[in-house]
Amino acid sequence: MKVLITGGGGFLGYRLAQAIAARGSLTGRDGTAQKVAGISLLDTAFPANVDARFKCITGDLSAPGVIDQALDRDTDAVFHLAAVVSGGAEADFDLGMRVNLDGTRMLLEACRKLAAPPRLVFASSVAAFGGDLPPVLDDSTTPNPQTSYGMQKVVGEYLVTDYTRKGFIDGRSLRLPTIVVRPGKPNLAASSFASGIIREPLNGEPSALPVPDTTGVWLLSPGKVIDAFIHAHELPNSAWGVNRVVNLPGITVTVREMLAALGRVAGAATAARVTYQPDERIQKIVKTWPAGFRTDRALALGFKADSDFEDVVREYVKDQGLRI
Repeated sequence: MKVLITGGGGFLGYRLAQAIAARGSLTGRDGTAQKVAGISLLDTAFPANVDARFKCITGDLSAPGVIDQALDRDTDAVFHLAAVVSGGAEADFDLGMRVNLDGTRMLLEACRKLAAPPRLVFASSVAAFGGDLPPVLDDSTTPNPQTSYGMQKVVGEYLVTDYTRKGFIDGRSLRLPTIVVRPGKPNLAASSFASGIIREPLNGEPSALPVPDTTGVWLLSPGKVIDAFIHAHELPNSAWGVNRVVNLPGITVTVREMLAALGRVAGAATAARVTYQPDERIQKIVKTWPAGFRTDRALALGFKADSDFEDVVREYVKDQGLRI
């Protein structure tokens, strides 16, 4: 079993690689557990001291020849996480189109040429939805993205579905909620504030809140999303049928509730490090995203959400070895 993870140098991609390596096996095309013989990571940069078990390919997914360096002819599993994030794709239309759209098509074409169709898990986003939405979305809600990033993810979903229909891959797309709490530094994602208002205060630093505290967020913890990537791969082809896209389960929390949970875990003084500094650009993007879902299909397929946001904060504190 050979595995490729695009975006493998990022937080989720690298954590996924570690989880697969620790697991030691994935389900093969014949439905039996196969030993993982190699994990390749493709990204523009990698953390220091990368695990020697991983083969790292540094490069832009959409650059000519880069995918060919990363994708062995006998690759069995592909996890496609590489993307220009929401704020970046909105700010630089051409970059988002080149990486998120053209790069995805290039990866699928490369998979089409493999010795056998690989299982491919695509990281999509709830940014697929927007416009005039009901208070609670469900599996029948039609995607109507209101950002370039959301549009690019929806097109990626359709490509994965059609390449699957043609027998080129065995694809499955996961619409990810906002992932909280991410360690490290803020990035260009419009949702970056959702981690920043927890991460920075826990590190003793101030944090700017760009949206009103009444803003609702549909979220999932890093641990649960890694479980979801692996679970999506492990599900048999028959479980998906013709619908290759699923809205992952999550929890709906307002910013005010997030800060209240932070205060319960780490104290009111910690939560007070967050101050409201409105950012119209971020607000314009975030307000197009839905915050309430019914995810009956995902739950029936065995995907799981977090129990509550306080547990998400405590998980982050534990993972990071923080003393509070």
